[in-house]
Amino acid sequence: MDLYFGNVNADGKIVLEDDEFRHLKVVRTNIGDKIKITDGNGNLFIAAISEINKHNYVATIETTLVEKISGPTLHLAIAPTKNIDRIEWLVEKCVELGINKFSFIQCRHSERKDVKTDRLKRIAISAIKQSGKSTLPLINEMISFNNFIQSELEEQRLICAMEAENDKHIKQLLKPGKNTVILIGPEGDFHQEEIRSAKDAGFLSTSLGPERLRTETAAMAACVYFNFNKHGV
Repeated sequence: MDLYFGNVNADGKIVLEDDEFRHLKVVRTNIGDKIKITDGNGNLFIAAISEINKHNYVATIETTLVEKISGPTLHLAIAPTKNIDRIEWLVEKCVELGINKFSFIQCRHSERKDVKTDRLKRIAISAIKQSGKSTLPLINEMISFNNFIQSELEEQRLICAMEAENDKHIKQLLKPGKNTVILIGPEGDFHQEEIRSAKDAGFLSTSLGPERLRTETAAMAACVYFNFNKHGV
């Protein structure tokens, strides 16, 4: 059974519009048909189609299941690449892996000064539907590097920088069971002053290995290492 995305309205029903509406039309959904819907807030609904209108379907909830977030959370903060396709790919794959939060940071060497978070949220919605999840990660608007590191952040803080190749590898520094934020810099890496400021804000400098990785590859690697480590694997 396909998974759809929608929000519960004031009447306790779910209105399915836009992409969801078009998909339901393509598969010829009829009154009374049962479908699965998530609201992105951890709820999975089994609902029956009760109305078919010109621009939307309306579904009546029959059963609600709540998805529990197990273990620590991962917050990935990244300087977006000039080619936004690479960031869109990263968002899709990290959502499938279960990331909890994205932040986009503007650094001194950043190639891009803004991101369209509305599009990234649509990609994230598609990814949770594809992977059968019920919780949509938070995608924050772009923020300056300095403002980000001064904000309220997770307990475990790591910054991945090319200069850190002689520092401990990320798999040695990650402590199981702790909510974590990981900083990933632009293609030109973090400025030295940014690295110093991050350390002053409680970040540990860490390495992803001797290879020179693209921004999105480094972010994906960090996400995978976190997933392997979060329960002490």
